[in-house]
Amino acid sequence: MEKAAAGLSGLTVSEDVDRKILIAVDFGTTFSGVAWAQTRRPDVQTIIIQWPDASSGGLEGVSSDKVPTELRYEDNECRWGFQVDDFGLRHQWFKLDLDPSQSRDISDLSRQYPDQHALPPGYNASAEKLCTDYLAALRTHTEKVLQHKLPASIIKSTPIEYIITVPAVWTDQAQALTRACAFNAGMGKDLQIISEPEAAAIYALHAMDPHSIEVGDTFVLCDAGGGTVDLISYKVTALKPILKVEEASPGSGRLCGSTFLNRIFQKFLTDKLSLNEEWDEEVVEDAMKRFDLVTKKAFKGDVNEEFIIPVPGLADDPTQGVRRGKYKLKGSDLKQIFDPVVAEVLSLVQGQIASPHHLGRAPKAVLMVGGFGQSAYLRETLRKALPPGIEVMQPPNGWTAVVRGALMKGLSALSPETERVKVASRVARKHYGTEIMSRYDSGKHAKATAWWDDYDGEMKVFDMSWFIVKGAPVNESVPYVRKYHKVWKVAEGPRQTVAQDILMCPDTEDRGAPIYKDGADVRHLARLKADLSCIPQGELLQKMGKDGRMYYVVYYEIEMTYYSASTKYALVYKGRDETERKGMKGEHPRCKRDEMKPTECRNFSISSGNG
Repeated sequence: MEKAAAGLSGLTVSEDVDRKILIAVDFGTTFSGVAWAQTRRPDVQTIIIQWPDASSGGLEGVSSDKVPTELRYEDNECRWGFQVDDFGLRHQWFKLDLDPSQSRDISDLSRQYPDQHALPPGYNASAEKLCTDYLAALRTHTEKVLQHKLPASIIKSTPIEYIITVPAVWTDQAQALTRACAFNAGMGKDLQIISEPEAAAIYALHAMDPHSIEVGDTFVLCDAGGGTVDLISYKVTALKPILKVEEASPGSGRLCGSTFLNRIFQKFLTDKLSLNEEWDEEVVEDAMKRFDLVTKKAFKGDVNEEFIIPVPGLADDPTQGVRRGKYKLKGSDLKQIFDPVVAEVLSLVQGQIASPHHLGRAPKAVLMVGGFGQSAYLRETLRKALPPGIEVMQPPNGWTAVVRGALMKGLSALSPETERVKVASRVARKHYGTEIMSRYDSGKHAKATAWWDDYDGEMKVFDMSWFIVKGAPVNESVPYVRKYHKVWKVAEGPRQTVAQDILMCPDTEDRGAPIYKDGADVRHLARLKADLSCIPQGELLQKMGKDGRMYYVVYYEIEMTYYSASTKYALVYKGRDETERKGMKGEHPRCKRDEMKPTECRNFSISSGNG
């Protein structure tokens, strides 16, 4: 069976909306989830809960809200998810290798407690291949499920569109690679990308009691999963007709998810019992399953409580607490297992609360989602440590909040009448701009960078024009337009193209936006081109410069549109809309795109993390 997601009951979509099937994919570090719906029935949102296992290649094997993000290649066959058994090495955490800044080895926990079964990054396969193979397996399984749930005529005639989630702290290149992997996995060109904490916030705020929310309230969303913990803060700006929020502070995150509880427990158990003559890998497997599925979820912090861990086959040893194949795990020991990981999460939450973007006003609540976010001990620890008046809440269906929220946002993009929670603006996470020619200013520019411009008859410099600066609010889906022009001598003849580079700067040390392109951390993001060869030479504007010579002058605009986790750029010449533009395209390193004919024009979309 499948599970119906809490959603938008009673809503219908007008008949003029084309029927589509939307499939949301929460591509997680340790577990992934899938939800789907039809645009004409947005009130029926379904979570896939049946997955193939090692003994069954069919649709049904294991029942779970999510499937492990793991791969193993055996005899030219790619096993994935629950098909990967607990013995032997496997590929894990490969999603993180799409973004070197989120390396699986950057946290203290990952260095202290490595997974003994994980293959090293890049072993026999690149991160792109691993992600593509995993997403392809996930897509194939999902579409097989749909074939059993919907009539064949609907499957054949209805377009399928995918939505995939990425961490809020993902770099532009990592988001572009994620899109490329999903495309190569068969998820189509019209893929939507949504940030994980934003998707979780949409669902969590929708699930809350609306009577407890007021305009001006701020909330910290803590998405605590198996590998990573991501946080972001939102401020309520409107309640009706829909709940509107804006980002109150940029996202933050760290590798400190619940997987580290498993690793610490395994080390604890090995140190405690491995000298027993019957100790082997099967004992570890049974103990780990009990800890993962039962013990760590049941722990509330009582140090006097005892938990039974199966250790089948071990000889009785009263001094070690082993009797009849069972080990008594003390609550005090379990607390020591939890505390290093919980301390990392608490530090992240406190950092969000102390963010200057909150302007000294404490958030109303911390909303806990994700698998680890459902931990009773984590919840109670946060409640005790945070200032009075800040509630710690666990919305229902927290483990699947990301994929549910992603599906809700995808539906609302196609059918605005279904929208119930809207993220109206976000905080830019980087500077975005272009290099331009500016008038020399002795108070701003270095004299060595100046040069004489014959056309305007004055000193000029090449410096940066930042159209978005880090920390500034960025509106959802509203194009930002900046005007530019290029000048060259008529004697040089007409040019074939006009190009403009888009640059960005993460400004990790918050030193402010650099003045020059060669400033610290300024990086190339995309190149926009306009093909001028189709314009008759006589139509190009000519002006006389201050030096008495004639010059071609081309005026154009750059449009920037920022979405949840992607950005679209377009170069517009003579105000022509997209259907009239000729040969304009964007190019991004390492991001695969379709080849376009000379007279064809499309906007080029790249992932840029909303700044």
